[in-house]
Amino acid sequence: MKNIAVIGAGTMGNGIAHSFAQNGYKVQLVDLNEKVLENALQTISNNLDRMIKKGVISEEDKQHTLSNISIFTNISEGVEYASLVVEAATENEALKLDIFKTLDDACPEDTILATNTSSISITQIAAATSRPSQVIGMHFMNPVPIMPLVEVINGYNTSTEVTDFIVELTKFIGKTPVLANDYPGFIANRILMPMINEAIEALQTGVSGVQEIDTIMKLGMAHPMGPLELADFIGLDVCHSILEVMHAGFKTPKYAPNPLLVNMVRAGKLGKKTGEGFYDYSNDKKATVPAAQFH
Repeated sequence: MKNIAVIGAGTMGNGIAHSFAQNGYKVQLVDLNEKVLENALQTISNNLDRMIKKGVISEEDKQHTLSNISIFTNISEGVEYASLVVEAATENEALKLDIFKTLDDACPEDTILATNTSSISITQIAAATSRPSQVIGMHFMNPVPIMPLVEVINGYNTSTEVTDFIVELTKFIGKTPVLANDYPGFIANRILMPMINEAIEALQTGVSGVQEIDTIMKLGMAHPMGPLELADFIGLDVCHSILEVMHAGFKTPKYAPNPLLVNMVRAGKLGKKTGEGFYDYSNDKKATVPAAQFH
C-alpha cells in the first residue's frame, strides 16, 4: 500500500493526511474547494513547525512530509491509484452515501474504503457500494496528529482480512486501534455524547454555571477539558447531529439532544469555529458567555 486518498480537507481530513504523509505514505488529499485545500496545506505546515520547535521532527522531516501530499479537486483523479481511501467529509449521512457511491465507481476494485464517521452506520454506508466487505470505519480523534486513538469499526459485512489490515496500518502510523462493532455512536460517542448532553441539561436547568460544571469534571474526574468546553471544541452542530443519530438508532429519549443545544445550533452558536458557544472565543481569548443566556 503506497497511495492513500483522503476525501475532505477540513480539520479531520488534513489531520489524517498529515499523519499518513509523516509516516511515509503518498497522500492524495481531495476536496471540491481549492481554497480549503490551500488552507489544509498551510495548517499541516504550521503543525509541522510546532513539532520542529518541540524537537520532535527536523526541517527535513517537514519537507519530506509535505512532499508526500498532492491535492486534487476531482475525486476520480484523486483516487485513481489509491489502495485505501479515508473519507472525512462533513458528518452528513446523505453526503457520505453519495461520496461512497462515487468512490465505488472510481476506485480500483481492490481498494479499501474507510470512513471517519463518528456515528453513522458503517453497514449503511457500505450498502451504497458493490464492495461491502471492503468498507470499514476509521474514527480518528481531533487533533489527529496528536491524539493516539483510532476507533476501528466493523460493518456487518466487513471482512476479517480488511479489519486485520486496518488494525496493523493504524499501528504503523503510530496510533492505537480499538475495535468496535456497528451500533449507533460506536464506543466513543455512545459514552461521550450523553455526558455532554447531561452537562448541558445541568446548565439549562440552573444546577450550576459553565465554568463550575467544567471545573467539576476537570478537577473531580481528571478530565483534561470540561464537557461544555469540549462540546465547543467538537462543534455544537456535530454534537447535535451525533445525538440525533443515536436517538433515531436506539429510539430512547435519553439520547435526545437537550433543547438548549438545539436552540444554540439554530442560532448559529456552534462553539469555537463560530466564535461563540458555551464560551466566547472573540479576540483569541476564552471567557464564559453570560449565564443568563442559558436559562
